[in-house]
Amino acid sequence: MTQAQESSRIKRLVPLLPLLALLVPLVVTNQYHVHLFTLIAVYWVLVAGLTLVVGYAGQLSVGHVGLLAIGAYAFMILAGRFEMHPLLAMLASGVLCGLCGFLLGLPSLRLPGFYFAMVTLAFSMIVTEVLIARADLTGGGAGMSAPFFNEPFATHTGFFYLVLGVALLITLLAWNGSRQMWGRGLIALRDSDVAAAACGIPVFRLKLAAFTFSGVTAGLAGALFASLQSYLTPEAFLFELGMFFFICIIVGGRDNLLGPFLGTAALTVLPELSAPLAKLGHLLYGVLLLVVVLTIPKGFGHAIASLRRRKQETRESIDLQPDNEALARAIAASRQGVAP
Repeated sequence: MTQAQESSRIKRLVPLLPLLALLVPLVVTNQYHVHLFTLIAVYWVLVAGLTLVVGYAGQLSVGHVGLLAIGAYAFMILAGRFEMHPLLAMLASGVLCGLCGFLLGLPSLRLPGFYFAMVTLAFSMIVTEVLIARADLTGGGAGMSAPFFNEPFATHTGFFYLVLGVALLITLLAWNGSRQMWGRGLIALRDSDVAAAACGIPVFRLKLAAFTFSGVTAGLAGALFASLQSYLTPEAFLFELGMFFFICIIVGGRDNLLGPFLGTAALTVLPELSAPLAKLGHLLYGVLLLVVVLTIPKGFGHAIASLRRRKQETRESIDLQPDNEALARAIAASRQGVAP
């Protein structure tokens, strides 16, 4: 099988993935497991946008949990207190966090990697403190309840399909952007800002666009996260959650979207698998990260791509084995001056 045929087969299989996701509520009867699949999709909405910033552009953002908190509380205030339609409140949360990402990126994206990471970390800490201080608006440390979406998204199954639709849309946008010239420009500036600028790539504008897009996805994820949890306090948006999103990309690998998705799913399910060892949760995260960094430093996605290439090369090497017997007969016939 040639590389073109292999790529064509993969492209034919890609549309089947959403169909498999649509069957989850029909196959999984346990409502808690449906909740878990929904949580994976909610996290993925944020991680898909963050992958463009961290994985493709190479910007070390560890404070997206702050944008997630803004989106969640904006949704609860707009849909809960001001009785805005939940879908409109979700869109407004995405726009607000996109604006916050734009304003945050204007000064901070000019800083080198480590300093940019510190700015995003400080931003998330400031957001948490503001949520606690503005008790009249956010409920302070006691938190506030989140409204549910209207029919047909009021049930667990309906809400899962809503989150799945948003996740598929964000995945399509991120995938399309990463494969076009925009994504190639992000990879170029990740490897070398100077070389990218010398080639005519608008480095700062490209970074700002990616960071703004990730802010929109964080806002949408925040609205969905709030409705899924039904009640939130500022303690739900600690630094550990921000590092969780960052680790999902490190474990999954950069330069692709499949790896971070697998990392998000694995790290979301891991606490459920290790429930009897709840006290060792952070240890298991550390061990998993250490194993991945030492064994497959480029992440799950790169490992899967490498296995696929090896399998393809093995098939091609088998297909190209010469027929020695036929070759010998042809040589003998040519020497005798007759047709083989």
